[in-house]
Amino acid sequence: MVDLESEVPPLPPRYRFRDLLLGDQGWQNDDRSRIFWVNRSLPLWGLQVLVALISLFETILLGYLSYKGNIWEQILRVPFILEIVNAVPFVISIFWPSLRNLFVPVFLNCWLAKHALENMINDLHRAIQRTGSAMFNQVLILISTLLCLIFTCICGIQHLERIGKKLNLFDSLYFCIVTFSTVGFGDVTPETWPSKLFVVAMICVALVVLPIQFEQLAYLWMERQKSGGNYSRHRAQTEKHVVLCVSSLKIDLLMDFLNEFYAHPRLQDYYVVILCPTEMDVQVRRVLQIPMWSQRVIYLQGSALKDQDLLRAKMDDAEACFILSSRCEVDRTSSDHQTILRAWAVKDFAPNCPLYVQILKPENKFHIKFADHVVCEEEFKYAMLALNCICPATSTLITLLVHTSRGQEGQQSPEQWQKTYGRCSGNEVYHITLEDSAFFAEYEGKSFTYASFHAHKKFGVCLIGVRREDNKNILLNPGPRYIMNATDICFYINITKEENSAFKHQDQQKRSKASRSFYHGPSRLPVHSIIASMGTVAIDLQDTSCRSASGPTLALPSEGIKEIRRPSIAPVLEVADTSSIQTCDLLSDQSEDETAPDEKMPSNLEYAKGYPPYSPYIGSSPTFCHLLHEKVPFCCLRLDKSCQHNYYEDAKAYGFKNKLIIVAAETAGNGLYNFIVPLRAYYRPKKELNPIVLLLDNPLDDLLRCGVTFAANMVVVDKESTMSAEEDYMADAKTIVNVQTLFRLFSSLSIITELTHPANMRFMQFRAKDCYSLALSKLEKKERERGSNLAFMFRLPFAAGRVFSISMLDTLLYQSFVKDYMISITRLLLGLDTIPGSGFLCSIKITEDDLWIRTYARLYQKLCSSSGDVPIGIYRTESQKLATSESREIASQSQISISVEEWEDTKDCKEQGLPRGNRRNSTCSDQADHPLLRRKSMQWARRLSRKGPKHSGKTAEKITQQRLNLYRRSERQELAELVKSRMRHLGLSTVGYDEMNDHQSTLSYILINPSPDTRLELNDVVYLIRPDPLSYLPNSEPSRDSSLCLWGGNSGGNSREETQL
Repeated sequence: MVDLESEVPPLPPRYRFRDLLLGDQGWQNDDRSRIFWVNRSLPLWGLQVLVALISLFETILLGYLSYKGNIWEQILRVPFILEIVNAVPFVISIFWPSLRNLFVPVFLNCWLAKHALENMINDLHRAIQRTGSAMFNQVLILISTLLCLIFTCICGIQHLERIGKKLNLFDSLYFCIVTFSTVGFGDVTPETWPSKLFVVAMICVALVVLPIQFEQLAYLWMERQKSGGNYSRHRAQTEKHVVLCVSSLKIDLLMDFLNEFYAHPRLQDYYVVILCPTEMDVQVRRVLQIPMWSQRVIYLQGSALKDQDLLRAKMDDAEACFILSSRCEVDRTSSDHQTILRAWAVKDFAPNCPLYVQILKPENKFHIKFADHVVCEEEFKYAMLALNCICPATSTLITLLVHTSRGQEGQQSPEQWQKTYGRCSGNEVYHITLEDSAFFAEYEGKSFTYASFHAHKKFGVCLIGVRREDNKNILLNPGPRYIMNATDICFYINITKEENSAFKHQDQQKRSKASRSFYHGPSRLPVHSIIASMGTVAIDLQDTSCRSASGPTLALPSEGIKEIRRPSIAPVLEVADTSSIQTCDLLSDQSEDETAPDEKMPSNLEYAKGYPPYSPYIGSSPTFCHLLHEKVPFCCLRLDKSCQHNYYEDAKAYGFKNKLIIVAAETAGNGLYNFIVPLRAYYRPKKELNPIVLLLDNPLDDLLRCGVTFAANMVVVDKESTMSAEEDYMADAKTIVNVQTLFRLFSSLSIITELTHPANMRFMQFRAKDCYSLALSKLEKKERERGSNLAFMFRLPFAAGRVFSISMLDTLLYQSFVKDYMISITRLLLGLDTIPGSGFLCSIKITEDDLWIRTYARLYQKLCSSSGDVPIGIYRTESQKLATSESREIASQSQISISVEEWEDTKDCKEQGLPRGNRRNSTCSDQADHPLLRRKSMQWARRLSRKGPKHSGKTAEKITQQRLNLYRRSERQELAELVKSRMRHLGLSTVGYDEMNDHQSTLSYILINPSPDTRLELNDVVYLIRPDPLSYLPNSEPSRDSSLCLWGGNSGGNSREETQL
């Protein structure tokens, strides 16, 4: 036993703790000693000791200052423990020199640096009061934590492997990245057990820390994407951007704005910053991910009432700010209040930023008078509805003018009207200075009408207005007395602006010099030029005097002149003859209401011209119009109830000479003022004033009492109470169904309405199995695929001016950023503003006596030379032609079916002993007879189907269409009988009610600024801009203080009979 103990070898020195601690020379020479001992130079040791003393003193001082009664809370903090681990060994080495080479994990100070960086950033943001830096702080913490973790692992592995492979710093970094990413190639691995233990510990820490950190980082990134981040100050100062402020962003509004805004070439480098308080919609997000928009559009979630959000959008550096109201709310006044607050906030934050504001209610306009451009929805809506009643399809005309279009719509269609209509829809309003223009420079010193006519004849452009250099007011057709100056800004309608056209300025100067050599005087035109362009054999250059006292007419010359020569048109003078214009052309209809004693108005409807004594809201434009001498009692305004002044209870009893205009609205708001004033404008003749009936509820009985059977137009205003539907596009549901009901009950009634969403226009006058409507639907889809902004323009109700959407006028606000005059011109055309010397929009109709004029160019000359009117377009009505031969066969078969049905009607009448005419128009037939009629019609259709088995394919289609026509006609008769029975029940006469006439067989469309060689057709309606009659009167500006005009007659309102061509 003693021998065995004596044979045990002594413990090697390297396993003795004393030598390990004191640094035995043999152990230090061993490779494993490098884990605990390092070679540290004296200067480096001194520097580390100094830093350790400072850090230790700072830690103790901060611990003392932050002491709150619990010493262990201060000691067990991670930063305190790290300071003790990294600083105390260096302090001990001062008193124990043998420990100067002891390894101290100073790389753990990176965690202390991370903690100090967090405190510094927080203090900095608190000092500068930056409240929106929470996301930045969190991202900084996550990144610094990840970097510290990787750095700790790199340094630990590199130090522990000093006794193994002796990895360098790059290999350690490579190993950590491969290991933490779970790739694990295996080319670099730890060999010693301490390094393996350290790797296991670090992997466990990484599995816990990294997923949490990455999850927080991803969450913060998603939140940042939702809020939109910031628009950098550097980008705002080096790039141009505009801000769009909305309460809720819908995909239709966004696409309308982007398509219209970026349609202008000079705006291609602009950025759009959207500031919206709601989270981005899924559809909006999908659109903004498209590369075309993702590089241009920046979405910021925030409120315009917060300065920090306005700062994020860099509102003070923005080129413009567009503030749009939410029209899909029940309380539109509340929506306006939000818009007003946004406008105030933007003006307070960025007073130099131009504001483009959309408001809904006119009574709220005066709160934002400081805005650069304001569009009031109800003002424009009611004004377009009113002008649609006297100038058909004015809403379509304005919509096409304010939209940017290439004029390529419908060019792939097989139908000619769609090609012409689509090509003319590309016309827009442009401007240019007279002296810089190749179109108008040669007309300096000439009259406005002369310049307008000759510019249209030579270049196909329509000059509609001017503005003096020293005046901000635009004058539409100032008349022949206006002389063009070199500094005048000309406004014209054309497919493209002059700068993009192919005309060269030098060539035009040469042509103008050559043409001037043929002139015989200041008021003469080259004879051969007129003959060649107008196509007439001879033109009377001397006959420029007034031909009649009844005003300017475009009728044929007298019979005596006809025998001598062909009809001719007087030339447009370079400088107007003031005396002739003032006495005959513009004042000839002054006695229009005085020279007709046999058509006197009723005593209670004596009109006088003046300004309305009361304004319905602040900011309404004063308009000179027809007024009654005495105010009508309120009790007399109820049409369906009698009072002590009259005993009438329906519209028929009043005996109105003109047809009614019925307005079906939910409430009588202030916007109705803008509906009534254009219909009572001073330039409209008294005998053309239509009675206006306001219908606040529209059951069938009230419709019949207010005279719907003999009304000229029925205007249906969109119901505000239905605008907050759960589905946005359902906001128009009530209006559409009501209009469809009116259309089915009164098919001959002209119904005009407005909708919230343009896409819903396809449901107006809806026929489920109408082949032509289905063809137009396919055409609309093709145009939308080609990128057209006016894909809905081929819908028949819109083309005919029966329906429009006020959201289409949003483009008016967008266009005003490039064309700051568009809102002013539109308001002048609609009669919302009246400027002394500026003309107004009206229309005339082509009759059979006017077809001798033949072309639009000759009509242009006739109007400019006689009355100073400037035509801008044509409203044309054609018979509806079915597209295919199969459709024509179906149409012919439908005619056969109707004729056979008439034979059945005749047979049925004979069986009952009644004549056929009485059977068709009888008002005393019983409603129970119509099921018999339908039953006989369907029996006839079944017999027809049994007779034709030979041609099964085509015959089946024909029979189906015949059955449809028979069913439709029988249904119409049932509806007609329902209406007539209600009229008899109410004691109303059924005379004049036409149940069969409708607009199905015709289509109408607009030709804006057609080419000069366009042929005129019967029943064409020509849009005119007529000069202001008051500008030709002495002391022409009437005082607004007086409510009545001192001069009698209507100097500008030619009667419709007089103004017909």
